[in-house]
Amino acid sequence: MQLLHRHDRSIIHIALKFMENNIVAMIGPQWSLIAQIISHIANNLQVPLLSYGATDPTLSCLQFPYLVRTTQSDTFQMQSIAEIIDYYQWRQVIAIYIDHEYGRNGISALGDKLAERRCKITFKAALPPEPDNKDIIDLLIKVGMQESRIIVLHANPAVGITIFSVAKSLGMMENGYVWIATDWLVALLDSTGALDQQTMDYMQGVLSLRMHTADSTRKATFASRWSELANKYSGSNIGLHSYGLYAYDSVWVLARALDAFFNEGGSILFSNASKLSLFNGGKLLLNKIKRIRMEGLTGLVQFDPDGNLIHPAYDIINVVGSGLKMIGYWSNYSGLSVISPEKLYNMPPNKSSVNQKLNNVIWPGDMVIKPRGWVFANNGKELKIGVINRPFFQEILSKDLETGTVKGYCIDVFTAAMNLLDYPVHYKFIPFGDGLNMPDYQEILYKVAAGEIDGVVGDYAIVTNRTLILDFTQPYIESGLVIVAPLKKLRSNAWAFSRPFTLKLWCATGVAIVLVGVVVWILERRVNEEFRHGGNPRKQIFTIFWFGFSTMFFCQQEEIRSTLGRIIMIVWLFVVLIIQSSYMASLTSILTVQQLSSSIRGIDTLIASGESIGFAAGSFAENYMVQELNIPRSRLKSLASPDEYIRNLELGPNNGGIAAFVDERPYVELFLSTQCQFTTVGSEFTKAGWGFAFPRDSLLAVDVSTAILKLSENGDLQKIRDKWLTRSACRSANNELDSDRLRLSSFWGLFLIIGLACFFAILIYLSLALYKYIQFAGKCSIREFLSFVWLTERGGEIQSKS
Repeated sequence: MQLLHRHDRSIIHIALKFMENNIVAMIGPQWSLIAQIISHIANNLQVPLLSYGATDPTLSCLQFPYLVRTTQSDTFQMQSIAEIIDYYQWRQVIAIYIDHEYGRNGISALGDKLAERRCKITFKAALPPEPDNKDIIDLLIKVGMQESRIIVLHANPAVGITIFSVAKSLGMMENGYVWIATDWLVALLDSTGALDQQTMDYMQGVLSLRMHTADSTRKATFASRWSELANKYSGSNIGLHSYGLYAYDSVWVLARALDAFFNEGGSILFSNASKLSLFNGGKLLLNKIKRIRMEGLTGLVQFDPDGNLIHPAYDIINVVGSGLKMIGYWSNYSGLSVISPEKLYNMPPNKSSVNQKLNNVIWPGDMVIKPRGWVFANNGKELKIGVINRPFFQEILSKDLETGTVKGYCIDVFTAAMNLLDYPVHYKFIPFGDGLNMPDYQEILYKVAAGEIDGVVGDYAIVTNRTLILDFTQPYIESGLVIVAPLKKLRSNAWAFSRPFTLKLWCATGVAIVLVGVVVWILERRVNEEFRHGGNPRKQIFTIFWFGFSTMFFCQQEEIRSTLGRIIMIVWLFVVLIIQSSYMASLTSILTVQQLSSSIRGIDTLIASGESIGFAAGSFAENYMVQELNIPRSRLKSLASPDEYIRNLELGPNNGGIAAFVDERPYVELFLSTQCQFTTVGSEFTKAGWGFAFPRDSLLAVDVSTAILKLSENGDLQKIRDKWLTRSACRSANNELDSDRLRLSSFWGLFLIIGLACFFAILIYLSLALYKYIQFAGKCSIREFLSFVWLTERGGEIQSKS
């Protein structure tokens, strides 16, 4: 066995000498950059290479079949960092790294893992392999001008400590920043113990990782012996980090594999080819190494078919004060947890978001509240916000021709939301459209997606196909598609009182009245004097009709004495109550309520009608009706303005117009505020909302959404809506109020009936009186005639009283 120190001037030169010697295996090296070269040598010599320090994620068994990684791959370290970032709901990251193969490969792996979680590296800050202070200062100044405040530092200890020192002097270790260092930091602190307090102050609040090694008695005993030997031979307490433990286990893995190799009859034989000594038993020894299963200082040591350790895991460390604070663990088996991986291996794997948990962190600036993770970039950039210059419904959004500024409901909401942000945002509005024709909404959204503008403000409904390319804020107004159809005022006529009931119902009611009168007369006539009238048939028939009709108005005077009669009356009065109430409600509606002039009552009847349907040009309503409601596109008609709405609705479907048009509720409310001859029918058949659009993964969209919620909670959002969108009744409101007043024309039929009834009653009365007078006295004067009438009435009264 020969040991090569990392301080040797030319490790590679010495390693090349191995190609001329008879070796059966190699352990090391400590650095990934050198491991790539040594792996090529191992392949040529056909000898296994056990690497406890080669964490480069690009080292694979396909390229280097004799490489056995006895440590964790940086693929898993970058995966753990990505899951930490996702756990705290950050979306953009800055990566600082050394610009060599190991640094680039690690950051590339981080980018892949972040992309799996819809996160990304927004700025890659590369340093030369041996940077000076100026290089670091220049780079950190660029980092400070970025939006993201989440910084991942993938470097070596010397450069990393210098970066923290410079960052501290630049104010980048204060409140709002998040620093995540790869495992180099904890490895440094574990091996050297706590650094001087000044250096530790540079790193307060930093998160870092440590390759997880299971706690065990064997590990504790070894650490104690190591400390004793370090004090004895070096006079200082040299710590033992995870790489040292993996190196120790690597030696034992090789020793056990060699033992198994010899026990199976393996022998040390070499073949010489071009001055190279090739180990004939290399494949057999490699197989024995991969089949090792043992308990080492790091825990269970076992390899997968690719030569990597199973169950990769990391400790998540927070630098606090002069020490380190454990805030949790990450494992490929269960994700983030505050429970050690060994305990979780005995449970079913569960990486659901509910089970992901970490302990509290002390962030830079001694903050315990999770940093937002980003700020608006302080680089003088002015956001270009696109707005729609609408030719109509200008209360929503329009351009002022005199001042050139934009105004409207959407503008006021956006401005109020931006004023609530905790940081200043410089922006300017870029109008789209000439104010005469509607611009293409989708084209403007594509400009945002392409980065030509930074966002768009307007009446943009949040629908699925738009969310695929952009991020929308919280809706600032609820919307939905509604149907507008014509209506007309049905003028009541003299016989309107007869319309609530059909002829059949009138006849049925009359028959029921007579029937009840007859039945009650039959049941009462034997026990009730009021229903007999001395046996006079004419008076009894009159009583039947009088009683039946009087019950319709609950004014009958006859007392019901029989039990059956009372039962009949209870049932009949209930029926009368229902009939009377229904009649009054229907008559009220006929006299006062406007009626639709078409058969359209909602979306179902609209679809079934087969008639033409209008929609606003550029609205998502067209695609919705075609794709979701399966309405043929040939039935749809694009309308460019409210004037076209009116013209086509008035024409109707039979004259080249439309039966109804479909649009979003805010537009419809503005339209109906001036057009009383139309109305909405049915209910909203889809729900949506308007939002402001920003590029995908925009952090500004999140903060603007929060600001919109604040506007809603404090009532300002409603005030803005009342200012722009709340309108009084339409211009013909006074006419409508006047038309809702009941006129004589609605009731003269009733007055005619009672007038005729009174006239004929008096006529019959006078005729009978005249007939009696003629029989009694013959010819006489008018005075005598009137006296006769009076005496006749008096005599009738006296007779009735007697």
